[in-house]
Amino acid sequence: MEMAIQAEKTDLARRIGLFDATMIVMGGIIGAGIFMNPHVVALQIHTPFLILLVWVIGGLVALAGSFIHGELAARMPNVGGQYAYLRDAIHPLPAFLYGWALLLVIQSGAMAAIALTFSRYFIELTNFPFADWTIAVTILAFLALVNCLGVRAGSTLQSILMVLKIGSITALILCGFLFASPAPKQPSSDAAMSFDLLTAIGAAMIPVLFAYGGWQTATFIAGEMKNPRKNLPIGLLIGVAGVIALYLGVNFVCVRALGPSGLAQTTTPASNVMRLALGEAGANFIAAGIAISTLGFLSQSILTAPRVYFSMAKDGAFFQKVAQIHPRTQVPVFAIALQGIIAIVIALSGKYEQILNYVVSTDFLFFGLTGLCVFVFRKQEKESRSPIDIFLRVPGHPITTLFFIAVSWVVVLITWFKYPKDSLIGLALLLAGIPVYFYWKKYGRNR
Repeated sequence: MEMAIQAEKTDLARRIGLFDATMIVMGGIIGAGIFMNPHVVALQIHTPFLILLVWVIGGLVALAGSFIHGELAARMPNVGGQYAYLRDAIHPLPAFLYGWALLLVIQSGAMAAIALTFSRYFIELTNFPFADWTIAVTILAFLALVNCLGVRAGSTLQSILMVLKIGSITALILCGFLFASPAPKQPSSDAAMSFDLLTAIGAAMIPVLFAYGGWQTATFIAGEMKNPRKNLPIGLLIGVAGVIALYLGVNFVCVRALGPSGLAQTTTPASNVMRLALGEAGANFIAAGIAISTLGFLSQSILTAPRVYFSMAKDGAFFQKVAQIHPRTQVPVFAIALQGIIAIVIALSGKYEQILNYVVSTDFLFFGLTGLCVFVFRKQEKESRSPIDIFLRVPGHPITTLFFIAVSWVVVLITWFKYPKDSLIGLALLLAGIPVYFYWKKYGRNR
């Protein structure tokens, strides 16, 4: 039981405060999804009410997830976050598979998709005479280098980019509301409640939940936060609540200015809204904002995810080189480099839509498993007859926790139903980790 309530001792430096923690939470959520996924949602459902409703539901799911991770972080303020929760509550195998999937599917895949998005907007803004993959590779390598300089350098860059992207999104909301004329009222093409409409709503939830995902990555660097038992749960709640407000604002102005049909017809809804509000200058402004937003997401990913591989290596479940800390910068430079290299490989080989589908199907499988950790730790606490004084507990547990678990696994089923080929890629990579786990269990400590 002690493992569930005490922080691990590591050689990592605790240099991240509450503000940076909040920016890391928001930066892990806000990437390019909010600028593009309103269009994907409008392809599935066609009334303003339903479009906004799925974003509200997605926000509630994210908030439930933040409460769950907040309690787990208060119990186990350890480096590795979600990996550590799964390891200590369930079994080292699913924990290893999570880290394995994070490296090969979830985080690296999301980073590859976002790096390609950044490169396309960068080329559009600058007319840079290079292919998009060259820009994607360059920016991934640059951000990996910055984060190798130390957690303070990485978190400072992340906070700056996060403030800039919040400013861009706020400008989009205000300009869209104040200066863009409302679209003519359109008749609804959604049928009455039926199985087809329910499956359409389910399909619309996939890009919504992808856009809301990422709050959990802040738990990866709990070992480098000041007072993580308190600052991490607070940062999770403030960060997720702030993102919900921004996302609902963006979708409101997109539906208001473009209408459901116009939103479905454009793949660049944010640019179209700003063009209606301020002309080409507005479109160029938001294109720059999107580029900054994607850059901030990439920075946050390279800052946080390598701490999971570091924890795996410390457990003897991965290359020991990955557990090494640079003596001057006090960061796991080999883990950071490994993350960057895998993301570069995926960026050279995948497409945004395909990557999104196999990332979602794998990520939400582990979200559900992580929700189960709350039940395990509370059962251990009850059996020990020694209530633990922790900063945050999940309100409404077990109902809210079960809601989060159920939604997570329903999303997995829907993704498999709608996109079986893409989901199969994620499953194959996940299952490939099982023999790797047993190999490292047998030989890892000796290597």
